[in-house]
Amino acid sequence: MNGYQVTFFTQQDRTHAGLPLAEWLVQQARKLNLEGATMVAASEGLGRHHKIHSARFFELADQPVEVTMALSEAQLHSLFLRLREEKLNLFYVKAPIEYGYSGQTEI
Repeated sequence: MNGYQVTFFTQQDRTHAGLPLAEWLVQQARKLNLEGATMVAASEGLGRHHKIHSARFFELADQPVEVTMALSEAQLHSLFLRLREEKLNLFYVKAPIEYGYSGQTEI
């Protein structure tokens, strides 16, 4: 299948609708019946305002977090429509990909 890989970048302390934003994104993937989403916490990152964000021993609030999804064109449209409805301003990277499951015949 052809589609897109979308990765959203945020911080551990950023919230939306009472949840950490990364967790909210994963829940939206479930509600929209997307194939899946993966959340990864990073140890350090550089933000758009040239500020270093990092996980410190006593404070994880500033820890960078990525949420990555593989989406069809229709799923991508549904997800971004939802983000617009919620008035969320998120940095993302979108790239065209081929995706599927190993061991299955190509259709």
